[in-house]
Amino acid sequence: MAAAADRTIPDVIADGLDVVFVGINPGLWSAATGWHFARPGNRFWPALHRGGFTPRQLHPGEQDELPRLGLGITNMVARASARADELTAAELVAGAEILADKVRRRRPAWVAVVGVTAYRIGFARPKAGFGPQPERLAGARLWVLPNPSGLNAHFTAETLGAAFGELRAAVTRP
Repeated sequence: MAAAADRTIPDVIADGLDVVFVGINPGLWSAATGWHFARPGNRFWPALHRGGFTPRQLHPGEQDELPRLGLGITNMVARASARADELTAAELVAGAEILADKVRRRRPAWVAVVGVTAYRIGFARPKAGFGPQPERLAGARLWVLPNPSGLNAHFTAETLGAAFGELRAAVTRP
């Protein structure tokens, strides 16, 4: 796993998606496999399903099915690390700028940042909370979700699923 540090993995993205989920950065497990949110114990894939975005719980290795469901994945910071707290504020700010460029080019309807602390730092919104954000990012609506890492003990699988479900409900509103 240590050899995966600082690696990057490709985005799962296409033009005009309904939602692009934005992880903080790839973990070492993801960098080793090439799959987003790949570490056993990460609750992204169960939350995505519980929230109503996928017809069944996908395995990280099935991430390439997401664009046909109107979904994509990228990261605020491209380089892999063992923990998100290894990133600097400067990396998160630069990542937010890179993300804005991706959103400008790809034009998703929604951008869902998975991690409130990364969002607060990267976008200079120190008081931001979970849920819809008042500003847009390059024309896309913004939403902040809890970090699904197993290290985030504040949220259970059920509460994560409910948070993803709130976004799903907003996405499907006319």
